[in-house]
Amino acid sequence: MFDIKTLNNISAAGLARLSSNLFRVDDECEAPQGILVRSAKMHDMPLPPSLLAIARAGAGVNNIPLDQCSEQGVVVFNTPGANSNAVAELVLGALVLASRNLAPAIAWAAGLKGKGAEVPALVEKGKGQFTGPELRGKKLGIVGLGAIGVKVANAAVHLGMEVYGYDPYISIEAAWNLSRSVVHCVNLNDIITKCDYITLHIPATPQTKGFLGAAALAGCKPGVRVLNFARGELVDTTAMLDALQSGRVAAYVTDFPCDELLGVPGVAAIPHLGASTPESEDNCAVMAADQLADYLINGNIANSVNLPSVRQPRAAGKRICLIHKNEPGLISAITAVTTQVGLNIENMVNKSKKEMAYTMLDATGPVNRALSEQLAAIPGVVRVRIL
Repeated sequence: MFDIKTLNNISAAGLARLSSNLFRVDDECEAPQGILVRSAKMHDMPLPPSLLAIARAGAGVNNIPLDQCSEQGVVVFNTPGANSNAVAELVLGALVLASRNLAPAIAWAAGLKGKGAEVPALVEKGKGQFTGPELRGKKLGIVGLGAIGVKVANAAVHLGMEVYGYDPYISIEAAWNLSRSVVHCVNLNDIITKCDYITLHIPATPQTKGFLGAAALAGCKPGVRVLNFARGELVDTTAMLDALQSGRVAAYVTDFPCDELLGVPGVAAIPHLGASTPESEDNCAVMAADQLADYLINGNIANSVNLPSVRQPRAAGKRICLIHKNEPGLISAITAVTTQVGLNIENMVNKSKKEMAYTMLDATGPVNRALSEQLAAIPGVVRVRIL
């Protein structure tokens, strides 16, 4: 029986994936093997020795202490793509919002309240100030072609836009799903200088902070419309305000309001609604619960941010799972121990991710606590589990 602690309200659809025969789920467990979390801040939270895995029902993991988790052999999962449809739909709406000046137009129309019979005439007289271009035939630049970026790109193609995509790290799966009509850019400058619209779909890292800064915005096509539904810190707020004032940027639609942007002409600040749909919350919770359960029961890893993805069908005997440093000689040290005690390895897989690695083997023979202790004593081995 595994104890699972929830740090936020997790969708019932996700919790239903955790069989009561194998899992106890509550929000007050002191020694959980697994944690399900959405936005709760974990950096100041002590990680109990019992903890084996954390599953984040969402894509971002800034609220989780990744380095500490790796040091303690705690696998951290996220759910990339589970909320992609919700975000992609909102981005498509934001394209229209930015083009047709809908936010100021709606606010202006609301201000006509109380004008009575004059309203229709006032509408006809004043609507010209909100005129904006159609999307068809315009150039859309998409920075980041992950699950969300690909959906936006394909939909924009169907809207008649000329779509440019930039992602030097595009996955094979994303490439297969991307419309052939999307122009592949090997140089970010092609998007910056050519496109009428730019939408960001990249993660926030120290390297991408201020990704759209003064230099990039200065090189943009005059009157560009910028969309940011990825992370607020990707755009330099001061530079964006200057670009809006100069007219270099015609509109900025962001899902990450800050005080400096509120009430600024040309800015549509949405209160972080990207993944705020019941369908998205269900999808993220289901994916997080499934990944957590598969790791705890079978040792398989999918969509981890600090360990490699490893999946192996069960073979004969018991399964031995080792989280260890990605260092020379460790595999030899592990197999030397298994040979010494007389194990027969039926199946084995090893993969690494940056400085961490994961080895999983199915073996017959004396797979017991003594073996676990011998493996754990190998320098560089962080955690050993026998399933």
